[in-house]
Amino acid sequence: MTKSSWKFTGLAALTLSLLAGTGSVMAQNAKVSNATVAFLMPDQASTRYEEHDYPGFKAEMEKLCPTCKVIYQNADANVSRQQQQFNSAISQGAKVIVLDPVDSTAAASLVKQAQSQGIKVIAYDRPVPDAKADFYVSFDNQAIGKSIADSLVQHLKKSNVTAASGTGVLQINGSPTDAAAGLIKRGIHEGLDNSGYPILAEYDTPDWAPPKAQQWASGQITRFGKNILGVVAANDGTAGGAIAAFKAAGVNPVPPVTGNDATIAALQLVIAGDQYNTISKPSEIVAAAAANVAVQLLAGETPKAEATLFNTPSKLFVPAVITAENLKAEIIDKKINTAEQLCTGRYAEGCKKLGITN
Repeated sequence: MTKSSWKFTGLAALTLSLLAGTGSVMAQNAKVSNATVAFLMPDQASTRYEEHDYPGFKAEMEKLCPTCKVIYQNADANVSRQQQQFNSAISQGAKVIVLDPVDSTAAASLVKQAQSQGIKVIAYDRPVPDAKADFYVSFDNQAIGKSIADSLVQHLKKSNVTAASGTGVLQINGSPTDAAAGLIKRGIHEGLDNSGYPILAEYDTPDWAPPKAQQWASGQITRFGKNILGVVAANDGTAGGAIAAFKAAGVNPVPPVTGNDATIAALQLVIAGDQYNTISKPSEIVAAAAANVAVQLLAGETPKAEATLFNTPSKLFVPAVITAENLKAEIIDKKINTAEQLCTGRYAEGCKKLGITN
């Protein structure tokens, strides 16, 4: 894997990175018309696909190829359903399929099936390790895992929290069938393994389901109690599950919990002080990059790769770590979300403390 250097960057930097590679797309745009492209997403456990990824992809496709047809489907974490949706896209004449797989291993046969019929496949967000897709577009998931773990470790050290005998952190990973979750997990271990904070227990969350993360965390709270110094959760859904478990157990304050995706719910938890960090991933930008790659493939062009992952040419974006300290600068000031969206109800007081509102 060719890794991006990790840095705190935001929407503007991501935009510049995207625009730098779109010149040839605009030039070749005239070659592409009336083509069908499919955008197949994996689940509804996260709201990002309906709220960010698909709107971003559709908007960019409309800009680059107004006459192109976009098929959108979400498999709702069902492997068989995704296979049916994939076959349906082929039968509807899709020439490029953007695939975020429910099961990264099972998706290998889908990639090969499409390519045998001359259909291009862009792996999106989650890689397909056992088949070489035509391109891969994502955030740098391993760097994300390391970053959220590093951020938590730095916070614990800054807070003078030391790991006495029997104490440590919990690690809540994503779905065992998701290769991107595996990369995040690897990155988390990079951040934790030599940090001085032992991993008390670790869990791979089936389907990224928050209720399953909550149930597991509840068991660990019963098992370890006050010996839990923090939780490295791989995304905001599993983080929310862990936080709910601590609150249900009457733990106050909740130990610092990491996240990833910067969902509105997670940003509000950061504002309230219940979640320590998250990752700002303006998914519309990565979706737009996938649309640019799709148009290049439709035009017979070879998209420029900045990295190689699982033998697949790739474009990996590096997002920003968000904590209470920089939430206003990275989220509000960059207009990713508004104060009106975040500062509702019980979060109004926290917004005032963070200077988001007066």
